[in-house]
Amino acid sequence: LNHAITAHNLRSFQDIAEMTIQEEIFFPIRELSTYQGTKWTIKGRVTMRAPLREFKNRTGGEGKVFHVELLDAEGGEIRASFFNEAAQKYHSLMEVGKCFKLSKGNVRIANRQYNLCKHRYELVFDKMAEVNEVEDDKKIETVKYKVENLRSVKGKTLPCSVDICGIITSYEQPIAFESKDGKKLVKRNITIADDSAMSMSVTLWAERAQKEDSAFSGNPVVAMKGVMVKEWQGGLNGSLMEAGLLDLQPDLPEAKTVREWWKTSGHAQDLTFISQTTGAPGPRVSGKIADLAEMRQASEQVVVEQQTYSVYCRLATVQMKKKDEVQPLFYTACLEQKEAMQGKMLPCNRRVDEDQFCASCQKKGKVGPRLNLRCKFEDASSNAWLTTFHPAAEKVLSLTAQEVQEIEQKQGREAIESKLKDAYYGEMLQIIVRAKPEIYNGESRTNVSCIGASVAPIREHSRFMLKEIEEMLTK
Repeated sequence: LNHAITAHNLRSFQDIAEMTIQEEIFFPIRELSTYQGTKWTIKGRVTMRAPLREFKNRTGGEGKVFHVELLDAEGGEIRASFFNEAAQKYHSLMEVGKCFKLSKGNVRIANRQYNLCKHRYELVFDKMAEVNEVEDDKKIETVKYKVENLRSVKGKTLPCSVDICGIITSYEQPIAFESKDGKKLVKRNITIADDSAMSMSVTLWAERAQKEDSAFSGNPVVAMKGVMVKEWQGGLNGSLMEAGLLDLQPDLPEAKTVREWWKTSGHAQDLTFISQTTGAPGPRVSGKIADLAEMRQASEQVVVEQQTYSVYCRLATVQMKKKDEVQPLFYTACLEQKEAMQGKMLPCNRRVDEDQFCASCQKKGKVGPRLNLRCKFEDASSNAWLTTFHPAAEKVLSLTAQEVQEIEQKQGREAIESKLKDAYYGEMLQIIVRAKPEIYNGESRTNVSCIGASVAPIREHSRFMLKEIEEMLTK
């Protein structure tokens, strides 16, 4: 009997050992961080693959790169970039929809300027990379959407990346143009509406923009993953970036809901177009309402994604000297028009040299003064020194850059210092503060600056103060 039990246990151990060999344990994508180093192996499905492209680095050397987005069985998503030898070796192999086992890559903090994934980190692979195709894993979805309606998008801190699903209510013809660096581009604007009774303009690029008109006609349902939403002259505009996905036949619960809404009532409903511009440049007044103490406490942490705060306060002072050295209040900037988001043109604003040559535009052109101040703001809770650039600085001082330049050049430094004091502790302001993650000398830090300002609207400020009083009474 004992012999039989021993034999049975032996077979059980052998079965477990065989299962362990067959079912390799993979590290969850959502748990990847710099702490793991290169000691991990993941399995994921390729949900997006960018084209292989060439680039030049700062030393003049050339290289190749492409990136993919990976999704695993636990729903974790991450972006992986392949450089040089790895890019050449794996680009054709890593087809969208296939599953792969990946190891010997490096983990680094995600660059939000290019990375639309929600993961805090991203992967980088070089010649040491190990990538092997594996059998299809039915537990891994082909794509993962986190659909948000347009009403919720309107209240988000900008810029932001979102997944949306809606009805194409209108579309424009594709437009071909040439970028500043000579690259040929094609774009097409479409308007999307959903059951929140809102609509927004979204720009499609390249091959997506060149699809036949029939793909956009007849009010089809569309799902888009990775739409970058930014402010433009008071309105919101979306742009489906290269890393995003476009699905004109989505099989989603949200697609069924929005299709039924459009059929029953949406087609006759008055929609709010959130891309409507006001014609006024500058940042949209948005973000979490906070006092300076709350803003400082939140921004002193290393943020993962950009955050925006709306603060009621007054200007206390402008830094005129730093370590006994006179601080310049303005600089001479290049005002040549450059291509910005969605093909729109904005002034360069880069500093020019003594000969008025712009290193960015590589030429002499139109120039003008631009304010760049270090301002101290105060409210009842605290104070904060914030870098305040041109548009916001003009609002804070109630002076244009040209006026500041003329007073200092014609009347002297003392005259402009006296003039600025007129703005100290003056009108109540509503400033927009941005806390932005960045990498400096290889370390993560938060860059906090004032990106917008206006005289505080009495009604909104009064509501804010009443709310503060209610909170104090309930404590």
